[in-house]
Amino acid sequence: MALLFAFGCGFAATRVGLPAVVGYLVAGVIVGPFTPGFVADRDLAPQLAEIGVILLMFGVGIHFSLRELLVMRKVAVPGAIVQSATATALAVLVTSYWGWDFRAGLVLGFAVSVASTVVLLRALIDRNLIDSAQGRIAVGWLVVEDLFTVIALVFLPVLAAGEPTSLGSLAGTIALTLAKVTVLVVGTVFIGARVVPWALVQVSRTGSRELFTLSVLAVAFGVAFGSAEVFGVSMALGAFLGGLVVGESELSHRAAEEALPMRDAFAVLFFVSVGMLFDPSLLAQAPLQLVAIVAIIVIAKPIAAFAFVAVLGHPTRTGLVVAAGLAQIGEFSFILAELGDDLDLITPEAHGLILAAAIVSITLNPLLFAMIEPLEAWFRRRLETRRGAPEVVEGGDADGVPPAGHVILCGYGRVGRLVAAALEHQRVPYVVVEQDRDTVDKLRTSGIPVVQGDAAERALQEGVLHLEGARLLVLAIPDPIATRQIADSARH
Repeated sequence: MALLFAFGCGFAATRVGLPAVVGYLVAGVIVGPFTPGFVADRDLAPQLAEIGVILLMFGVGIHFSLRELLVMRKVAVPGAIVQSATATALAVLVTSYWGWDFRAGLVLGFAVSVASTVVLLRALIDRNLIDSAQGRIAVGWLVVEDLFTVIALVFLPVLAAGEPTSLGSLAGTIALTLAKVTVLVVGTVFIGARVVPWALVQVSRTGSRELFTLSVLAVAFGVAFGSAEVFGVSMALGAFLGGLVVGESELSHRAAEEALPMRDAFAVLFFVSVGMLFDPSLLAQAPLQLVAIVAIIVIAKPIAAFAFVAVLGHPTRTGLVVAAGLAQIGEFSFILAELGDDLDLITPEAHGLILAAAIVSITLNPLLFAMIEPLEAWFRRRLETRRGAPEVVEGGDADGVPPAGHVILCGYGRVGRLVAAALEHQRVPYVVVEQDRDTVDKLRTSGIPVVQGDAAERALQEGVLHLEGARLLVLAIPDPIATRQIADSARH
């Protein structure tokens, strides 16, 4: 019934120009206990939704590499700390004005600081951004927030006890939790990365497609469940690590294809289960409080994320994508709110406000993604006005770029590296255009001509890259929107 209502409401939403996810949420409200008519199973729905979360994170892990994850830590770890601290501090400040207990403000702060896995990944997948530099940073950020949630779940029972002597015990518990996570990651990466790829090859040799599909699902759910039961982390994090292991196999693409249909179906059930939690009467009971909480999620959090990414020198588009992707809350927030309610740290009304804020933020999230291009254009115009000329490049110059007869290679990922190797073999001069600062530094150290910046910039194309004299322009970036922009600008 949930899938039936989700299909009808999702189709209706797309027909009127809204994202399908809004229809899924409405379907959840319709089959929820707070509206008349059919009521779906409230216990079964979140369990089925958990399957969607596991498969989503497993698929992301397959496309991630350990090297990329380590690179993302330079942005993801401090960025997640800054954004989480900002959201928590604002929540405590606002709730103290309302007269809430300090501990209730902390619970609210923890809940609004962690983004939804499903919402972020669904948004990145729908826009073909999951393999882009922006998408990798956002996913790395999400993994760090997941770890913070694990620590927060350890912290809340101690907070409920309210004993000063419990601080030492809290530090020991958190240290033990971090040690468990470390053992999990090391064991999964260094042991699983050798065993699982070998096992998948052996299964593929049997020629049984259903057995191979079963082996993929066994890895995804086995690692997820084992991580949760033995190491106390979320199933989503465990599934991500399982995907990292499978990604080391030569059969990784086939494994991703096998899990794709189930992933999409169960991800839909996640949004339905969220909608079932929503009580529409809360909109009338505490509208101003709900607006304030939503403002922290969709305004304060994105601004903090964008500012941090910009300070690190990443392009404007990267900051906007990361900010939009994390401007919502979901499943981890529900877990924190549920525990806070059980421990009497927050009232049932506060619990309801967190759920309502999640619904509103998830509904608004597609609109934030739609604002990325207009905002990027606005920032570009502001820079042009301030400087008197278009923004050329951050740290780039024309040194080493031939005036003619060269190849301009946009992007130095997996495909870009292959193209560069072929050009070097043919002794064709080329210059790389790359936005990731770490990659640029490595290329400069290797003596490869590289310019950091946005290849769509006219001033960069004409004044630095000498596009008019180039032999070839190669677009090797996994971002279809940026690809079209660069191609249109180059043709012009």
